[in-house]
Order: sequence, then C-alpha cells, then structure tokens
Amino acid sequence: MDVQEERRRLLEGEGEEEEEEDPTGLMSEQEAYLSKVKNRKLYLATFASVLGPMSFGFVLGYSSPAIPDLRSISDPRLRLDADQASWFGSIVTVGAVVGGLLGGWMVERIGRKLSLMFCSLPFIFGFTIIIAAQNVWMLYIGRALTGLASGVTSLVVPLYISEMAHERVRGTLGSCVQLMVVLGILGAYAAGLVVHWRWLAICCSIPPTLLMVFMCFMPETPRFLLSQGKRREAEEALRFLRGPDAPVEWECARIEDACEEQGSSFQMSDLKDPGVYKPLVVGVLLMVFQQLTGINAIMFYAETICEQAHLPGDVGSVLVGLVQVVFTAVAAVIMDRAGRKVLLVISGVAMAISTTSFGVYFYLMSQQPRTPTAALDVMATAAPALDLRWLAQCSLAVFITGFALGWGPIPRLVMSEIFPVKVRGFASAVCVLTNWSMAFVVTKTFHDMMDHLTSAGTFWLFASSCSVNVIFTIVFLPETKGKTLEQIEAIFRGTSGP
Repeated sequence: MDVQEERRRLLEGEGEEEEEEDPTGLMSEQEAYLSKVKNRKLYLATFASVLGPMSFGFVLGYSSPAIPDLRSISDPRLRLDADQASWFGSIVTVGAVVGGLLGGWMVERIGRKLSLMFCSLPFIFGFTIIIAAQNVWMLYIGRALTGLASGVTSLVVPLYISEMAHERVRGTLGSCVQLMVVLGILGAYAAGLVVHWRWLAICCSIPPTLLMVFMCFMPETPRFLLSQGKRREAEEALRFLRGPDAPVEWECARIEDACEEQGSSFQMSDLKDPGVYKPLVVGVLLMVFQQLTGINAIMFYAETICEQAHLPGDVGSVLVGLVQVVFTAVAAVIMDRAGRKVLLVISGVAMAISTTSFGVYFYLMSQQPRTPTAALDVMATAAPALDLRWLAQCSLAVFITGFALGWGPIPRLVMSEIFPVKVRGFASAVCVLTNWSMAFVVTKTFHDMMDHLTSAGTFWLFASSCSVNVIFTIVFLPETKGKTLEQIEAIFRGTSGP
C-alpha cells in the first residue's frame, strides 16, 4: 500500500477524532499516530526479552560468590586453585566473543525472536552442567556455554527492543537491558550470601527458563518481518505491540519504504556507504571507550575499598550492586527526557573526576612509608600516616554512579538504534565482538599496566580516556532521542528521514 495513501488514512480518514484531540490542527503525522498507541503489550514483550540480560547478569555475578566455595570445597575433583579460579571467572569472556559472532549470524538468518529463544538453551544447559559437575572441566564447559549465551543475548536483546519500541519510549525500554544485567549481578551476589554454589546455579537457571517460555507468546519484530517481505505478519506484530486503535498500516508503510530504499541484503561493498560506515565507526568507538573507562579496574578494587570501610567483602559487593541498580534505573527513567548525549557527557565527566582522584589516592599512598609490596597490593598493605580511605570510597561511589547513569546502559542502546536494517546483524556483531575483546584485553593487561605505569599512572590513563570519550560524544555522536530508527539512519546518510 502506498505511503501517501496511508498518510491520508491517518490524517484525513480519522479527521474528526483528531480535531477533538488537536483543535489547532498542528499535530504531525507521527504525533497523530503515537496518540493512538497503547504500550501495555509492548512493555510485556520488553519484560519477556530482558529476562535474557538478567540471565547474563546472573552469569557475570555467579563467579564472585561461587569461587570462594569452590576454593574451599572438600572434594578434590572440584577444588579450584588460584589459576583454575581465574579461568573459571574469565572463560565466560571467551564464550561471549564466540556468542557475539554467532548472534550476528543468527539474527539475520532466523530472526530476532528465535535467536532470543535459542540463546536460552546454552544458559540452561550451562548451568545444568555446573549443577551436575563432577570435575573442574565440567565447571569450565558450563561457564563457557553460559558465556556463549551471554554473547548472543548482549547482541539480540537490544536489537529486539529497539525494533519493537517507538521513539517515545525506546530510550527507557532500551536502558532496561543494562538495568536487568546489574539486577542479575545483584541477584547473584545476594543469593550467594545464603546458598552454596550448586543451589546458586539452580537459582541462576530460572530466568533463562522463563525467557524461553515467555518468548513463545511474543511477536517477531516488524522491521525484520518487512525485510523478509512478510507484510501481513508485520502488521499483526505491530497491532499486538501498538494496540487495536493505532492505524499500524501507516507505520508499516513507513518502515517498508525505508527498507526498499536501502535494498534487500548486505554486501561488503555497502561499507563504502556513509550511511553504513559512519554508524559502524561510532558504534565500535562507543564499545572501546566503554571498556577504557576503567570499569573492570574499579570493580577489581571495589571489595578491598568496602573492606577498608569495615564491611565484609560479600556485603560490600551487594551494596555496590545495589548502587548500580538504583542509578541504572534512574538513567532508564530519564533517558527519553534528558537524551543520550547529555547523560553520556555527565557520565564521562563524573568518571574522569573519580578516576583522577583514584590516581591521586594511589599516588599519596605510594608516598607513605610502608613495607615494599607489588603495586596491586598498595591498598591492602599500606599503613599510611594520613588516613585517605574516604577519598577511595568517595571516588568509588562517584564512579559507579556515573557509569550507571551513562556509559553503562547507553552504548548498547545507541548500538541498537543507529544501524540500517540490512547491516544490523553484521554491525552489531562487530560492536559486540569489540566490546568483549576490549574487556578481555583491558582485564589481562591491567596487572602489567599497574606494574609499568604504577597504580596512580594507570588510573590517570583511565581518566584521560574518560576525557576523550566526553569530547567524542560532544563532537561525533548524534542525539537519537525522540527520533525514529529511519530518521536516525537518515542523519548518517545526510538526508531527511521519513
């Protein structure tokens, strides 16, 4: 059906109703359409899909309470030494890198919904293997499988939500991905206080089981269906997501028009198109800068800082997780009002200040008389004449708050918004691969940086990176708040969107 015909139906066919709602006659086509949208089932579909990121969060959080149990377990077949414990925690990253690549292929071949349903299987199988583990290798295999599922999830869910949601709520709903990740981490920390590692694995397997069940009743995204030429199914999906009163044929025609303009399938030659390579570069740099903020280094020290505040390490981890949940929720609530750029800038500035003050703390500690130790032991072993623990604690609080407000949730949200439909799977896979690879590189080189640059120099390096990401955000990142996905694509192409 022609786009102009749909516009007439929207703006003229229902003119009397609009005159009552908009007596000035100034309501745009988009506003007229959104005024008829009901979001209840959209929220339901979002809730079902974000059980995936919650499962991902449980995977990330599982190792923290489980490793102490496995280090002290009486069964020698399952007891982990220091090196095995390190692999138990880090092998998830290896699985996630593979999962990111697999997810990029799956979303283009079988769609967003089926990809999300299938990724629940390695979650369930992985935790089942951990529950039944009889040796260390079974623990490794279980963790690798849950890492694989986490990689797929970190790619598929942001795409699924961004392609379902309309522009008025896309930022809030997209931010729920990171919110559920940190909620899952907090859940694993909290459950680890009261149950041992096998029962904790049972608890962790509940969200992916619910994910598979709930997604059976949710629709495929309209944009994927239209890219496959399935207009009738796309209209049914939109009717489910927008409610019975919305003239979904208009939105369907608008998306279809944008899909036809882009062409049918992705070719490597498309990378010459500024509408493809510009958002790809932006997406990759967002993932690089997210890891270069120093989040992994800060979390490395979080337990020690909490212990200095006379909190048990496991309780401190729960409190850190709680702060992340609260401020990620705040970011989700204000995302579609404040905008992505503003929150990223505020977040970057807060992290730059906090990592600078961390550097100052480490520098002052290094000047205090103490027993010579490795750089990594500076916090735990220093006995300073001047008590500066408050500086480390304030820096930790500011950093976690800043990260949760911006650079935690927003990079994945923006990644899901800026790519054209035909390259969304490929480009998202590149971004997810970059993110996990950078996480691995930063984690593995962190000890070397501490040795060669000193503790203070390492955190000042992170502060410099945070300052650069603020400049990058201001200069190169377009604001996506309140824009349709097609309008965002047009910004990068340098044309006017529908």
